[in-house]
Amino acid sequence: MVYYTFSDYLKQRYGEKVYKLPIALPLTCPNRDGTCGVNGCTFCGSIGTGYENLPSSMSVTQQITANKAHIIPKYKAKKFIAYLQNFSNTYLPINDLIRYAEEATHDENIVALYIATRPDCINEYYLARLNDLKEHRHIDICIELGLQTVNYKSLIKINRGHTLAEFIDAVLRIKQYNIQTCAHIILNLPWDDMTDVIETAKIMSALRLDQVKLHALYIIKNTVMAEQYLNNEIKLISLSEYKQRVITFLEYLSPDIVLQRLIGRAPAENTLFSNWHTGWWKIRDEIIAEMENKNLQQGLHYNYLNGQALKKFIAYN
Repeated sequence: MVYYTFSDYLKQRYGEKVYKLPIALPLTCPNRDGTCGVNGCTFCGSIGTGYENLPSSMSVTQQITANKAHIIPKYKAKKFIAYLQNFSNTYLPINDLIRYAEEATHDENIVALYIATRPDCINEYYLARLNDLKEHRHIDICIELGLQTVNYKSLIKINRGHTLAEFIDAVLRIKQYNIQTCAHIILNLPWDDMTDVIETAKIMSALRLDQVKLHALYIIKNTVMAEQYLNNEIKLISLSEYKQRVITFLEYLSPDIVLQRLIGRAPAENTLFSNWHTGWWKIRDEIIAEMENKNLQQGLHYNYLNGQALKKFIAYN
């Protein structure tokens, strides 16, 4: 493959295909409840990202059981990842988080726990408790951090409520506990260009993230960004440009970093714009085909760390 796919990683790690079980918890986000903001990110809808989630009124066990009942007959699945997906899943009292995490990993067929959250919701005490759970349950834990871009000016424009500094701090703290890290990145924010794409890849590599999840920007109905879109205050790049940004991002990204996906998806009924009205799988396949045809691959330009300017001297030793 031209990039390190999530499916390849899972098969290497667990010996077979593994399936995510999305779980919605009854919580919110500090960028919504007044802790660091009240309106949330300008692109985020009222239900967050949990379009395919079961209601958070169901218990964690009930959600896992229901999702397994759907996935096992369809895919013959045997191993699973419990995925605390919607909003900021570490933004709650530590005992509540551990209680949910214990319930999510009680099933012996759960091999990992993935937790989606924000960089400003990472704390060493929380990490220590999660590490205890990891060792007790003998599972992997991966914390997925929403970042979107390393462009601090763009982070302000989308009302992210944190800067790049908090993200760097969160990653460094997580790594002290041998917990995996994943970053959520949007490659086509209206204020970003290819320079931002390359710098994002470089910073992900320098921090030695374990995984990255790429998204194309959705315009969710009834959001601040939807109003900007309808008023022609923002412009979106073409599909062709998005594909070039993904390819360039991959070329500068460390080949050791796993790509959970190259593009996401959102239901048409919830969006004004999503993936250029093109299937996510078609966009992914076109990216792969172009990279194969041009003999491109992840890490092609990964040559900028560890004192690049000194390498000419080392070569003669």
